[in-house]
Amino acid sequence: MSEENDLSKEESLHDSVPVTGMYKEWFLDYASYVILERAVPAIEDGLKPVQRRILHAMKEMDDGRFNKVANIIGQSMQYHPHGDASIGDAIVNIGQKELLIETQGNWGDVRTGDRAAAARYIEARLSKFALDVVFNPQTTEWQLSYDGRKREPVTLPVKFPLLLAQGVEGIAVGLSTKILPHNFCELIAGSIEILKGNPTNVLPDFITGGLADFSEYNGGQRGGKVKVRAKIEEEDSKTILIKEIPYGTTTDSLIDSILKANDKGKIKIKKVVDNTAKDVEIAIQLASGVSPDVTIDALYAFTDCEVSISPNACVIIEDKPVFLNVNEILAYNTKQTKALLKRELEIRKAELMEKLLFSSLEKIFIENRIYRDIEECTTWEAVLEAIDKGLEPYKPDFYREIVQDDLLKLTEIRIKRISKFDTFKADELMKKLQGELKEVNYNLRHLTDYAIKYYENLLTKYGKGRERKTEIRTFDTIEATVVAANNAKLYVNRTDGFVGSGLKKDEFVCDCSDLDDIIVIRKDGKCMVSKIQDKNFMGKDILHVAVFRKGDERMVYNLIYLDGASGRAMVKRFQVLAVTRDKEYDLTKGTKGSKALYLTANANGEAEIVTVYLTQGAKARVKVFDFDFSTIDIKGRGAGGNILTKYPVRKIQLKMEGVSTLGGLDIYYDPIVGRLNTDERGDLIGNFLGDDKILVVYKTGDYELTSFELTNRYDPANVILIEKFDQDKIISAIYYDGGSKTFYVKRFQIETTTLNKKFNFITDHKQSYLKVVSTEKQPQASVVFMKGKDEEVMEYDLDMLIDVKGWKAIGNKLSSYTIKDIKLIESKKANPEGPSKVKSEVDEDEQIEVGKTIDLSVKKDDEEQLGLF
Repeated sequence: MSEENDLSKEESLHDSVPVTGMYKEWFLDYASYVILERAVPAIEDGLKPVQRRILHAMKEMDDGRFNKVANIIGQSMQYHPHGDASIGDAIVNIGQKELLIETQGNWGDVRTGDRAAAARYIEARLSKFALDVVFNPQTTEWQLSYDGRKREPVTLPVKFPLLLAQGVEGIAVGLSTKILPHNFCELIAGSIEILKGNPTNVLPDFITGGLADFSEYNGGQRGGKVKVRAKIEEEDSKTILIKEIPYGTTTDSLIDSILKANDKGKIKIKKVVDNTAKDVEIAIQLASGVSPDVTIDALYAFTDCEVSISPNACVIIEDKPVFLNVNEILAYNTKQTKALLKRELEIRKAELMEKLLFSSLEKIFIENRIYRDIEECTTWEAVLEAIDKGLEPYKPDFYREIVQDDLLKLTEIRIKRISKFDTFKADELMKKLQGELKEVNYNLRHLTDYAIKYYENLLTKYGKGRERKTEIRTFDTIEATVVAANNAKLYVNRTDGFVGSGLKKDEFVCDCSDLDDIIVIRKDGKCMVSKIQDKNFMGKDILHVAVFRKGDERMVYNLIYLDGASGRAMVKRFQVLAVTRDKEYDLTKGTKGSKALYLTANANGEAEIVTVYLTQGAKARVKVFDFDFSTIDIKGRGAGGNILTKYPVRKIQLKMEGVSTLGGLDIYYDPIVGRLNTDERGDLIGNFLGDDKILVVYKTGDYELTSFELTNRYDPANVILIEKFDQDKIISAIYYDGGSKTFYVKRFQIETTTLNKKFNFITDHKQSYLKVVSTEKQPQASVVFMKGKDEEVMEYDLDMLIDVKGWKAIGNKLSSYTIKDIKLIESKKANPEGPSKVKSEVDEDEQIEVGKTIDLSVKKDDEEQLGLF
């Protein structure tokens, strides 16, 4: 009995398959199935199998009327071997893209995240675009459905880059795809350029609108990135409005991210109200004293108001997943469209030639009374032979051989048709067919031109209302530490050496953010930077503690220290631009016994005067003297400094507060991102000190005074003039009044002093706009106007046209003639680099004089250059 058991065990082991082998084969089969049949679209039509089967089912049902989505799901299940839920979700997804399906009922809202109603309540039908572009049974390749009962398309003969227009996202086994939607009109324009042999570069466009930076798009390939931002407007100093949301977010998810950022203290807001109806509008009420500009930046930095999307263009080509960029996909689809158009023309040519052939046969058969020859025939074969014999003289004129089927068709002509045959009408029909055939042949010979006309017709027919929704921008990099709200307080215990936000019983230093770095300078001449914590030991006897701003070239430290080795008092001015966190840096020469005697931190490079008192036992003749820090240069953090005195110092006292030795700050405006900077990007606005202001004039006819804070934001599409404000300058402007349909000219001075508030100086009609504006002393404008049928150009001196009046004055009518165009004539002194670039009022020589010839270059040691964090 045991021998039989052992034998059966051996047989079962012999028949078994290792699990590893099963896993290898089955896993690959499953992965291939998911990639090819579920997750990744085919490049030919841009559709996943479920989408293709839905569209095919809808075409079979199409009678011009709407069908319940529940019925469409049932019809689609004949082709798609999966549940109704996946089919229903796919239909809703297609319908929400508003291209292939016309919808009726509640189909949800991609902006708010609201779901569609149940399938039994909503209806759909194919759009006219889909019927024109997607289907053609004659050019479709067919296959049997999963159960063999029906035919379904392998791919649909789509004559349009549908994949790029709709976008797609799918996750397979070990593979994923994410192709972003692109603009309908731009895709057609791109295809036309490809047909003309020109390069193209298409960019995504999102139904939710918003702003997008495509500088790192990389053609939609792996490794690329798209930054998308909400469109945020400042309604007033206490309210900002979100008008459009980023792709991939909803109003609910966006509001949740804003509330979470507020709870964490990253931003400070009072309330968020969702007013979304036809258009998106999320109103954010700010806390008192909070800057709208800083809050907008903080929303981009800490909430879903800015999201980063990583595309990954993967498609199926010849049953294999292939990674392409979107321009290659567009070129492939354009080539395919051209091939499909050629195929349709060839099919049409064959049809026309067959119609012409039969029309000719019919005419010969009737006019030559060949039907009379078959009256005496007794067999069917004799009938066909008689007809064939009657056509014999004409056979050389036909484009192909006359076969038996042609003869059979002639026998099917009824007596009534023969008796009413009209030769003239027959000739007219044949001429029409010949004309159409000639046109088809012409199009085949000029296929590229035909394809271009096809695309142009698509654009004319379906392009209206499909203009770009997402605005293309270049985004500036927002530093989170700069825009984070002050959600923490910094305390210090100088004696014990503890610094942090949790030492509430110790000395308060300042408000800060939990993202900030803290700099400490101790009495022993050591400097350290560390991330803010609840309680952090940074060394005993702290002289200076503050929030550290990396790369702040305006912050200058004035230090007098005792060198322990020589006993000399050394003096230095230095900056701390870049360090490694939690690493100690020696500000002295590092010798034993060295210590700081005097230290100040100056946010704008101020250089004070101090009084130095030597000890009574010092051998120096002068035991009390003054020292001016402005007499020494600003050097690197590691520099040893200059000798102040070789005698022992008893004390040092401040004698006079210092003034900045750095001169004014050169402020630039970057018209691409609409931001101020000191990095020489864009146009130089001017050199700014203290209370200087910036004047901004907008195309809407508003002017605004702002500070020169780098956190200020300006809409580059709306700014017509930005420069350093001079209250003595006269503003000359020409604007269009929407009410009277007339141009007016006015000159005025800025009389208001309120910052960050817009004042409208043109008429308040919704069609009014500012045409030109200038702050030159003698501005000139060139005006093109119509005098009867003739076009004339006139140059005006604006300062001679009208006197200076109040900013609320309407102004004078510019001309009674119809004005076609107005342009400012740039003066010879105007900066050639652009109208918004204004030369600083302080030239280089004046800056040197104000700065007392101080060398502003900063010498960085090797450690500073390598120790960036």
